Amino acid sequence: MSSRFGWIDLAVVIAYLGGTTLLGLWVGRKQRDATTYFVADRDIPWWAVMVSVVATETSALTFISIPGLSYLGNLGFLQICAGYILGRIVVATVLLPRYFDGKLVTAYTLLETRFGPTTRRFTAITFLATRALADSVRIFATAIPVALIIGPVMPREYLMPVSILGLGFITVLYTYYGGMRAVVWTELIQAAVYLLGGVAAVYLLGRSTVGGWGEILSAAGDAGKLQMFDFSFTLNNPHTLPAGLVGGAFLAMASHGADQLIVQRLLSARSLRDAQRAVIGSGIVVFLQFTLFLVVGLGLWSAFGGRTFPATDAVFPTFIVEQMPTGLLGLVVAAVIAAAMSTQSGSINSLAATTTHDIYLPLTGRSADDPETLRAGKRFALIWGVALTLGALLYPEGRTPVVVIALSIASFTYGALLGGFFLGIFVPRARQRDAIVGMSVGLVAMAFIVFARLVGTAVPALAPVLAPFESIAWPWFVLIGTTVTVSVGAATAVLVPTPRPAPDSRP
Repeated sequence: MSSRFGWIDLAVVIAYLGGTTLLGLWVGRKQRDATTYFVADRDIPWWAVMVSVVATETSALTFISIPGLSYLGNLGFLQICAGYILGRIVVATVLLPRYFDGKLVTAYTLLETRFGPTTRRFTAITFLATRALADSVRIFATAIPVALIIGPVMPREYLMPVSILGLGFITVLYTYYGGMRAVVWTELIQAAVYLLGGVAAVYLLGRSTVGGWGEILSAAGDAGKLQMFDFSFTLNNPHTLPAGLVGGAFLAMASHGADQLIVQRLLSARSLRDAQRAVIGSGIVVFLQFTLFLVVGLGLWSAFGGRTFPATDAVFPTFIVEQMPTGLLGLVVAAVIAAAMSTQSGSINSLAATTTHDIYLPLTGRSADDPETLRAGKRFALIWGVALTLGALLYPEGRTPVVVIALSIASFTYGALLGGFFLGIFVPRARQRDAIVGMSVGLVAMAFIVFARLVGTAVPALAPVLAPFESIAWPWFVLIGTTVTVSVGAATAVLVPTPRPAPDSRP
């Protein structure tokens, strides 16, 4: 343990982990069928759904990575958060009514209703691959502070593996037994505690600086770190107002309207109105939450004198370990660990739900209330829990903020998924063939953009052609992917007629 991490802190961590795990097991103790397991009988109050959405999408990354963004830069990330609110409003008014009309368990069932079973399987598999990659990175992120704490008593090469495996075991345990109800109610506690950690950091940073926060903000203002808006229009800067409002809105539309991780929580609400209140309210809470942790980053910049760290994501964990007082240190470390648990538990449950309802049930012909479906869902939860943990072990440490990497991975495929939904809603002539062709071309286009730099390096002759695509910032990925998907799908619907069914020759 760290020399500052005493027995009081250790006791707080153990008590918190034990209490959270037991709560998850208790609230999810009665699992009647797959509907109970995956959407909690659609009986979660809207405010609990809202907090669960916030905890799932921002817990680990907000706590660890976001302070590093303002530590290195300014408050420009809030422009993307403003776009998040706009995107949620579209989800609440356009997509959620369609989900609740069908009493669905997964987002991709809606695509089967509109296009056919092949489209549903295609989008489900795309979600499974993307979510597994992105959340493996998230799990890795939250193991960083744990590794910092146990560092002095363990060789460096074992730090991250031990941290990741320990977190993975506890999370898989209560998620496997407790299902969505356990996920939602444990996330409420986890969100409250890590926000308490953020507020405590603001207080401690102000108290440790001569002149308090007035001096911190004055110095930050002189250094240009309080800048929030950048009105320039460029595709290579992620922190401009156009990129934030447009790119952030499309990212939110995809993540909250086409990603099973969030949609599954919204489908657990008691009514459409409750789900709408939850998704729009979560956008406002996320904006305030990102503001809090960006302000923490400014305080860290002042406290550390702008010193260089081996990884940006180590800035805030270093402050936690070095300067948090006894007791509070243990609580904040427990909150960071719990943040990893909330991220991983939500991912496990959504991945298992998609595998069960979009892959397993169509292939077996079973119903959702079949007892074997519940057993299969739990088995898939166990498999995905192991897969996410092993994936986190493979991720290398680096200087790029983990929040940027995770959002980039998600943005890579979000455009094709959102484009598939928009194609079904806004292009009446589109059929299953058009949806699959459009989404396939959208994925290929985004692969071309994301890997342009690698291809240009490997094939120098192509470098001049690929140069314009190398620096496109990640907030534009979803918009580009959506535009390509809808355009190609609409074009095939118009230019390639759908074969008419053969006339009925029966007498």
